[in-house]
Amino acid sequence: MSLNELPGAEFVLSGIDDLRNGEMNTVGSLLVAIAATRLTEAGLDIPKDCLAPEPELTLYARLQDERDDAYPYYNALLRRLSSFCDALELTIKTPK
Repeated sequence: MSLNELPGAEFVLSGIDDLRNGEMNTVGSLLVAIAATRLTEAGLDIPKDCLAPEPELTLYARLQDERDDAYPYYNALLRRLSSFCDALELTIKTPK
């Protein structure tokens, strides 16, 4: 299964690209920073030198500036991130 097919890939994969380009405060890069340890343990190459400090707080503050529904949207993003991580871990454990 391709990483592009996993739920939440649109955020995580773009976030990894953002980090590789030195962008640490995009929604995607902040989500990747939140799950950096889990993603790394699952085999993804995460540029650790670009991770934002306190990514949860930074993401929520950014969403508050941009959206009226920051709290539910923040929670939805975290659920998508968790779904991506869960699916990624399952693909690693499943024999091909």
